[in-house]
Amino acid sequence: MKIIKFLYLIFIFIIQFLYCYSQSKIKPITTFLNAKWPDTPLLLESAEYLADESPATFWALIDSVNNNNLLGYFEKTDKEKFDFLLQIADKFLSPSQISLLKFSLALRVYSPKIESFRQIALDRGIQNAECDIVVDINGDLICDPSKLDSVVKTASKSQISVFTVDHIYPGGSEVSEVTAVLYGELGNAKVKEFHDKLKRYSELGEIRYIFRPYVHSPSSRKLRLSGYGVELQIKSTEYKAQDDTKLQEELKQEKDDEESDQEVEGFMFKKLKTLHPELKDNLNNLKSHLIASAEDMVPLKVWQLQHLSMQAAQRIMMSPEEERLSLFTNTAQNFPSQARSLTRTKVDDKMKKEILKNQNTFRSQVDIGPNDASLLINGMYFDLDYTDIYTLLDHVKNEQRVMERLFKLGMKGDKLNDLLSLDMSETKIEYGIDIRDSAVYWMNDIEKDKGYRRWPSSIGELLRPAYPGMLRSIRKNMHNIVIVADPSKKDAAEIFKFIDVFLSNTSPIRFGIVFAVNSDKKVTGYDDSGVAILSAFNYVVQSFEDNENANHKGLQFLIDLYATVTDDVTVDDVTGFFRKRYKSEDLDDVFGFDSDFDVGRQLARMFVDKGGFRSFPQALMNGVPLPEKYLTVDDFEEIILMEVMKNTQMLQRAVFKGEIDDGKDVIDWLMSMPNIMPRLNDRILSNKHSKFLDMSEKYESSLQKFEPDDFAALSIPQMTAVIANSCRYIAYKNDDTLRPLSVWVFADFETEQGRAVLLEAIKYTRESNGLRICAISNSANPGVFSKAVEVAQATLSPPVIRQFLVKILDSENATKIASGSKSVTDFIVTGMEEEAFKSRMSTFQMKILKMHSLYSSKVLGLTPGKTTVVANGRTLGSFTSNETFSDEDFALLERFFLSSVGEKVLKVLKDNESEKSSEVLMRVSSILQTKSQSKARTDVPVSSDQFSVVKIPARDPSSPAFELLAICDPASGAAQKLGQVLQILHQVLNANIRIVMNAIEKHSEMPLKSFYRFVLQAEPLFNGNGELEPGPLARFTGLPETTILTQNYHVPENWLVEVVKSIHDLDNIKLEQVESGVHSEFELEHLLLEGHCYEQSSGNPPRGLQFTLGTRENPLMVDTIVMANLGYFQLKANPGAMILRLRVGRSSDIYNIVSHEGTETPTGQDDVVVMINSFRSHVIKVKVTKKPDKQNVDLLADEDEESGGLWGTISSTFSKPDKDDDEEDKYINIFSVASGHLYERFLRIMMISVRKHSSKPVKFWLIKNFLSPNFKDSLSVLSKEYDFEYELVQYKWPRWLHQQTEKQRIIWGYKILFLDVLFPLDVKKIIFVDADQVVRADIKELYNFDLEGAPYGFVPFCDSRKEMEGFRFWKQGYWRSHLAGRKYHISALFVVDLKKFRRIAAGDRLRGQYQGLSQDPNSLSNLDQDLPNNMVHQVRIKSLPMEWLWCETWCDDDSKSYAKVIDLCNNPMTKEAKLEAAQRIILEWTEYDNSIKNTLSNISPNGNEKDLNGHLHQEL
Repeated sequence: MKIIKFLYLIFIFIIQFLYCYSQSKIKPITTFLNAKWPDTPLLLESAEYLADESPATFWALIDSVNNNNLLGYFEKTDKEKFDFLLQIADKFLSPSQISLLKFSLALRVYSPKIESFRQIALDRGIQNAECDIVVDINGDLICDPSKLDSVVKTASKSQISVFTVDHIYPGGSEVSEVTAVLYGELGNAKVKEFHDKLKRYSELGEIRYIFRPYVHSPSSRKLRLSGYGVELQIKSTEYKAQDDTKLQEELKQEKDDEESDQEVEGFMFKKLKTLHPELKDNLNNLKSHLIASAEDMVPLKVWQLQHLSMQAAQRIMMSPEEERLSLFTNTAQNFPSQARSLTRTKVDDKMKKEILKNQNTFRSQVDIGPNDASLLINGMYFDLDYTDIYTLLDHVKNEQRVMERLFKLGMKGDKLNDLLSLDMSETKIEYGIDIRDSAVYWMNDIEKDKGYRRWPSSIGELLRPAYPGMLRSIRKNMHNIVIVADPSKKDAAEIFKFIDVFLSNTSPIRFGIVFAVNSDKKVTGYDDSGVAILSAFNYVVQSFEDNENANHKGLQFLIDLYATVTDDVTVDDVTGFFRKRYKSEDLDDVFGFDSDFDVGRQLARMFVDKGGFRSFPQALMNGVPLPEKYLTVDDFEEIILMEVMKNTQMLQRAVFKGEIDDGKDVIDWLMSMPNIMPRLNDRILSNKHSKFLDMSEKYESSLQKFEPDDFAALSIPQMTAVIANSCRYIAYKNDDTLRPLSVWVFADFETEQGRAVLLEAIKYTRESNGLRICAISNSANPGVFSKAVEVAQATLSPPVIRQFLVKILDSENATKIASGSKSVTDFIVTGMEEEAFKSRMSTFQMKILKMHSLYSSKVLGLTPGKTTVVANGRTLGSFTSNETFSDEDFALLERFFLSSVGEKVLKVLKDNESEKSSEVLMRVSSILQTKSQSKARTDVPVSSDQFSVVKIPARDPSSPAFELLAICDPASGAAQKLGQVLQILHQVLNANIRIVMNAIEKHSEMPLKSFYRFVLQAEPLFNGNGELEPGPLARFTGLPETTILTQNYHVPENWLVEVVKSIHDLDNIKLEQVESGVHSEFELEHLLLEGHCYEQSSGNPPRGLQFTLGTRENPLMVDTIVMANLGYFQLKANPGAMILRLRVGRSSDIYNIVSHEGTETPTGQDDVVVMINSFRSHVIKVKVTKKPDKQNVDLLADEDEESGGLWGTISSTFSKPDKDDDEEDKYINIFSVASGHLYERFLRIMMISVRKHSSKPVKFWLIKNFLSPNFKDSLSVLSKEYDFEYELVQYKWPRWLHQQTEKQRIIWGYKILFLDVLFPLDVKKIIFVDADQVVRADIKELYNFDLEGAPYGFVPFCDSRKEMEGFRFWKQGYWRSHLAGRKYHISALFVVDLKKFRRIAAGDRLRGQYQGLSQDPNSLSNLDQDLPNNMVHQVRIKSLPMEWLWCETWCDDDSKSYAKVIDLCNNPMTKEAKLEAAQRIILEWTEYDNSIKNTLSNISPNGNEKDLNGHLHQEL
């Protein structure tokens, strides 16, 4: 026993000794990412979260915050403020939503939105108001609440821009000329004072009230970000690329690692400490020793790494169930250091067989291979390589909202899953109306008119081959265009002229016209020019009634009439022209009362009403309205041809599938399509006016049991539940028939419009037993009608209600009741007791109507007196004062609801009759309609899950749970990110998680060569003092010291980040060379705005078009150039309202912007405004058109070329040019790129050597993406000392272009792929010079070298050093045959004629070829030079003289004497380090190096300048 105790003490001593030794070796690598803007208050971010839930909830939160005692709020700690916001949010959100709120706050999802509001305020000049809470009323800034009354009364018409993201108080006036914007921070007591007053003004209809969050004194701390990955890639050491400059490190006291479940060399230390708490300190010592001893990695042999994936899966499955997820994450993220211990893990045959069995199933049924990774959330597939955490959270938030609400209604299990799987997203169907209408005057009939008789009559001709874009001449009415227009207007005249041209040229299009003229029978042709034109048209048509072209003759009469006027047609114009043309005809017979030719007006009005048209002209293609913006002189012909081509493709598919043949009438078939509706109403067929009610709450009480104040205190869902409980529905019969559609009519029944809408709804119940009606008053001064409607609903049976209300709502009867000549009781119907009804009317409680109005205002956002219709929880928006909603609209509403929602829901609920009640269907469909987006659901079968599937049950089985399925190889890059995401989702969501091990059976190389951290946390964290922690960071420990690592950031596609603080070389991290670890700080410099631009007429991208982006105060902050590839462009932006413009110059001279999507342009503004208010990607679409006088101008051509012609050539030959080449190019433009301290050191020397020998000023263009802070700071010093200019250019690799993963290959891509868009158009020529070169001659000579029409020139590879012959790969195999005698050129130095390069679309060709070749990992091994050499047959290369690039590896020593540029290219034979080669080969290199070091001695070691101010340079 004593021996055992003695050995135990020895063991403890050894561990403590090893701990002391290892502690000195722990060197962490840490990094974090900040935003550029200040930290934003969590309370404001929470308010934006609730605004996403519903506007009503947002305003309820505002009131709730203001109703608290806010005294001393800003003196509270961050933790106390956080607890306060959670207390407020708890009133509106469920526990699971609170969890998502915390996650959103940890991710700072809404911080860009808060910052965008701050930037809008700063652009408005709010900071000059000298107060922290400001109200902007039509341009007047108010700091004193007492002044609001006078300002509101005297305010002029609003000049304030209103955005869709603005918080507009519900129930206010939508048409008020006074707009008041409150800028302030919640928590400030003064906000309450302003808010209460503005809310009152809004409710009275005097103003439109907007609240914009604004922090007057922002935090001094920048916003810390998460949601990104950091990788430490193990770097190849074949060639040494480390700088030998000694760094003075900043000593930092690093925090100890938090205890985790990570396995270290097979030990689970957390578990051991639980089992043996008395050995906690000793176990800590042992853990530290094992971490330190693992820091040096020994390469594995091939046989050892073959089964690493299976062994990793086995270790995970062998661990305790509660630790498997953390072990999965740790194994993947620290794989290189864990690989050796994994080799000792024995793989269980049962697990291996199950993995292979599952892989066979995945491959055959869902196309998931062993190399693939998938994450499915409730069956929705997410590829984490392309899906950022913000997009994932958005999907999860929407899904959870719907899940919870359905669960409240009792939907569980398969039924819940089936309902969630229904696709309820707004379809992109283009709806139309039946054009087989007698209101249409058809100008031609292709099937019957003689002019088309020679055309083939079989619709099968559509499948015959034809030239692209050719119109098919087939004797069928396939393309039917109907123009609805007021013929007296000038715009209609222009379109009619186009129709005549189409008809005269016998195009295969059938044209019809509907004359939208005054339908008042009292108006004659002498009173209205439109009526006069219709009468004259009918006269001409009837004159040719036996002629098949009679209608066309009438049109030609109108064309002749239009030729005599220059503006809108007047009555005198029509009668005067008619008198000249038909002198014998009596004008009164044609234009007077009872004219035989005044026909068709009522038919036209009915057609206009059926189409829901409110403006003219309109054009319909086969019944589908075309966008109004294209019905102009410039665009009409183009849009017609585009629609014809689109329609032709649809018909071709139908013919091919046998859906239509010669036995069917084409128009009848077209009008039977599901998109053809009985009428059109944009409120019904589009969601753009819609809001959705939360009808999931169950609240047993009805309105009768509430007082208005108590009702107002309920939550929004509770208020809706009470209204639903109080509804006594009007239906066709008094039975329990299932009625899928429940309609609530909100209206002021004291008005004619309100009564008319309700009457039409009730009338429709006679035609359909599929809907029920509930009438709800929204009157400021409810009277007899409001009382009668409510009393009738509350006391009468549905059939009796319907009969009674039809009588009192009738227009004639209502007028009598309103005037007092009749009483509502005069219209008593059978089934009513008159005295009882009178009694109920006299004792009616008006508080019911007050609560109706309160609900209308607070929840629906209606001002008193406004009308709307709510269909199963979907509100159709506030109706305009003269808007009608007929029984036909209710028919359309029912049909649309059933086809888009109702039938799908009924199909799921069909098995259980109790669930098919009208009430349940209303509530379920109201919830499903709130699904803002839809992803396809996939059922992935897992054949077996006993031995290779990690299963983590939901925390709360009694609540709705997500189903998360992850399929992944634990030894893959996908697992590095996926594991961390699953850990966080496990904390945030109530979820059943399954991780299926998709391990590869055998490897031939190391599967993972990097360490990884995904920076993410589940909720905000606070320190012991209640202060908000700065935020998460990536921390690596236990790393190998001798291995060289490269740090890479993996951020969302639209983030542009750069390192702003680091003294270390992040490309070449070697821990044995540092004292205490490596720390770096990055910054989110910009959020990328991406877009696609096309010419409207041709659909082609306008190559070379330039856009600018800025604010109103600073309109030119950044600019960019449009690519031909997809018309792609990108602009660097930051939160705020940014203005997009064509760059002043050739772009704005030649083009106009005609349309744009994804923008936020306020009403009445011409500027294209883009709102940047999210971390998520923002992609816009822009269409441009050439100005009328610039149709033949080439944007990329020189102005002298455009002047063109023989005379232009002669004059330029004999006259002195305006400026020579030297004057045209102020600088010699040099382009280069470098990454890592050593290459930055080379780059400085290259720049100085260029400038020293150049006889002309030099401007360097450097890729900013890869430069260190120290180098960027040094540029301003060097530019002053050595007299050169520089600009830092930045470009984000486009998401659609195949991505590279290795940093070196990314840099190679930047050298060659974006030459046409990196530089402004006024840079005509540029020279790329590699960083590791020294120039010994005047670069101007190369700049002026004649490229003989080639877009660029490269230097061929040297072949004079014979001993390297075996390494010259271009002389054998593929390259020998491909080059066919041409030279293989090196990419270390090349000259680009950017004018030529852009004009021949060389950049677009290179990117296209790259996209095709880069999919093959064996292609483009030397990307930057293989690509142009591969494209030599398409994009010609001019060979530059050999002396412009001498390299010792390939060129013999004799040629060095006349070398003008020396390149330090790698030597595959000697593998000599670059630094040693530089000092040996280039004599002047050390001199340059020392000179630069002396110049930079004023820069501090942490990368900041001492007493030096750098130049400000615009970045492209």
